[in-house]
Amino acid sequence: MADLGRELTLEAVRITEPAAIAAAEKVGHGDPDEADQAAVDAMREMLNHVDIVGTVVIGEGEKDEAPMLYIGEQVGSGYGPAVDIAVDPLEGTSIVAEGRNNALCVLAMGERGGFLHAPDVYMMKIAVGHKAAGCINLRKNIAHNCRAVAEALRKPLQYLTVVVLDRPRHQKILAELRKLGVRIKLISDGDVSAALSTAVPDTGVDMLIGIGGSTEGVLAAAALRCLDGQIQGRLHPIGDKQIRRIREMNIDDVNRIYETRDMAGGSDLIFAATGVTDGDFLKGVRFGTTWIHTHSMVLRAKSGTMRFIQAQHRYGKAKTKRRP
Repeated sequence: MADLGRELTLEAVRITEPAAIAAAEKVGHGDPDEADQAAVDAMREMLNHVDIVGTVVIGEGEKDEAPMLYIGEQVGSGYGPAVDIAVDPLEGTSIVAEGRNNALCVLAMGERGGFLHAPDVYMMKIAVGHKAAGCINLRKNIAHNCRAVAEALRKPLQYLTVVVLDRPRHQKILAELRKLGVRIKLISDGDVSAALSTAVPDTGVDMLIGIGGSTEGVLAAAALRCLDGQIQGRLHPIGDKQIRRIREMNIDDVNRIYETRDMAGGSDLIFAATGVTDGDFLKGVRFGTTWIHTHSMVLRAKSGTMRFIQAQHRYGKAKTKRRP
């Protein structure tokens, strides 16, 4: 069993910070691929200097699809604990390209075998923070879940705030939510950030509902494990390509409901995120006259800690450097 330790918790932020800075340099450039590649390059370079024996289990795709941070890639210095790594070097590539809010660089570390090796297909998800954990049930309809969460939070149903990705596939969900009279927050991208916002105090978000990526579901599960929140997910393949992908991974029960610990298990987890653009709970990268300012959060399941870290990086030294 790997001992992740306090030092590795803080090291996780040192991985997401340079990725966020690199991506932030591309804000508003109009090229999602350029922003994503900048984040990938910076994150991968930093991983070379962290004392872990790491394996990427959630990353940029299969080896033939991604030159770096591909699934199965070995990362780290080769010394230290053996860990599995789940990353989204830039959650919100379009957000950065268009200069909008809520883009993050995200990383999770856990014991070997702790993360669900999720196929790259869609997943129907519901997520809530710790006060409503245990109340959600994907087998029930949206009205049942919203009423259960509102009751757990002790607030009138009309004050419940539900986040939904703004996609045509969610028209039926939106119609049901509007019929219930709950408050709806539509987002263009970033359902890891949205799931996390249900568990971070003072975001004003109570619940996430909708169909998003399954790999993002694993990263959200890692964060919610650390915060005692809850996520449920069920694979929701769209199109023949995604159905073939599920069959290739020998998944027999497509209708299985994955709980938080099914997606992010083990006795300990670390989750880190650095804001690229301003969001609900993290500020974006700011380029000052002398310093580059970053705002990050780091969570650890074993200790139950949530740290927010504001850092200043001097120009010319924000790139990866080996510590003496």
